[in-house]
Amino acid sequence: MAEHLDGTAASTSSPMPGPDRLLDRSAVSLHGALASGELSAREVTQAALDAAHAKQDLGAFVHLDPDAALAQAAALDDARATGAEPASLHGMPVAWKDLVDVAGMPTRYGSAAFSAAGPAAQDDPLVARLRHAGTVVLGKTTVPEFGLDSYSENRVSAPARTPLDPTRTAGGSTGGGAAAVAAGVLPFSPGSDGGGSLRIPAAACGLLSLKPGRGTVPTDRSVDSVRTLVVSGPIAHTAEDAALLLETMTSPEGLPGRLVEDVRRVRARREAGERPTSLRIGLTTASPFSPAVEIALARPALAALTRAGALLEAAGHAVDSFSPWYGEDYHRDFRTVWTSGLLDRPLPEGAERHLGSVATSFLASARATGPQERAAAVERLEGWARAVRAQFAEQDVVLTPVLATPPPPVGHFLAMEPEVNYAAQCAFTPYTSMVNVMGLPAVTVPLLRDEAGLSWSVQLVGRPGTEGPLLGLATDLELLLAA
Repeated sequence: MAEHLDGTAASTSSPMPGPDRLLDRSAVSLHGALASGELSAREVTQAALDAAHAKQDLGAFVHLDPDAALAQAAALDDARATGAEPASLHGMPVAWKDLVDVAGMPTRYGSAAFSAAGPAAQDDPLVARLRHAGTVVLGKTTVPEFGLDSYSENRVSAPARTPLDPTRTAGGSTGGGAAAVAAGVLPFSPGSDGGGSLRIPAAACGLLSLKPGRGTVPTDRSVDSVRTLVVSGPIAHTAEDAALLLETMTSPEGLPGRLVEDVRRVRARREAGERPTSLRIGLTTASPFSPAVEIALARPALAALTRAGALLEAAGHAVDSFSPWYGEDYHRDFRTVWTSGLLDRPLPEGAERHLGSVATSFLASARATGPQERAAAVERLEGWARAVRAQFAEQDVVLTPVLATPPPPVGHFLAMEPEVNYAAQCAFTPYTSMVNVMGLPAVTVPLLRDEAGLSWSVQLVGRPGTEGPLLGLATDLELLLAA
């Protein structure tokens, strides 16, 4: 029996105890235990469901379906017992953003306008791919309304909170997924990123994320245009864990072991004392939102960036200051393109009266912008992307902060008027959306914890097709931090 996390429609399934802290291990370790038969899919699924309920105060989940998850896990175990070869992600528990269709579960887009939505008839193609790979779907995770914001708060579910400080937002829009991974409920989380929606919550929750380049994940829209901002990718604890999920997301066959083995080879070479091939790494704090938005970096954001640069330089890379020229129109044009996506969403009749203030403002703004003005903004942003990609191509990797300031308290943004809210979000996350516009891959890596226990991350932006090398570079940083 499905349930919402308001206490209604409780599950009739009986708990099945598993080993203590069953999920307190890496995704790769859990995957190995499932693949070998040391753990059963049902055992792991029950442990994840128990953890989801124990961590309910984090607001990670908007919907759980324990009976369906346990039935799916039991079917995997039964097939295994008959001699079937386990799939590439056999028994690994996952959950999906409330922006993605999962058969049998409602898709509400974090919006009261869809509160009466019935269950989806079929899986989104990426959900189907990962289900075919053996993942067990627990439910849906909390998102901002329509995935628009950098904080996962809406009018239909509890806000997603970072486990590092539950008074603060887990970020957005994959906020619920990141909170679940950071809290040990999920081993990793598939998510999506249209302007930082993987990287922002990963940074807020002290996790690693990989935003692939445009067209890398076959189930994503592959049109090479700034109108295609959203890509799918993983949030995980480590580069190796992210590689495990990404290789299934990017290949119909899952290519078992390819990316994971690449990361392991990097680790083995570094542990053997081999120096990596020197990369040109450009370090920058410039943001395309400036000067329209005042960008002020907190001291730990600068400390994390400086530390990353020093570690990479000590490892043999050439790290130098980099000063790209972004012009002055990015803020205006990105906002036009970002908000115009609402016009493509089929809203139910009378939806406007159920929308939150930011979505209402964005929809009104998009409707007030004529098609010629929208087309002109797209054209200017395409030109901007070409020009900035050419500057970035002078480097092998561009190194930036992720968040300019700490994740603010829950409710911080919602207390603002919509236009002030949007500008404040840009100031909070000044380095992420530009990577979507350019269509480049980027990995975010947690670098340090401050005195309050909050995590601070850096972003490594690569050239097209360098998702694997970026995970290798992230592995370098992980090893250097652990040394």
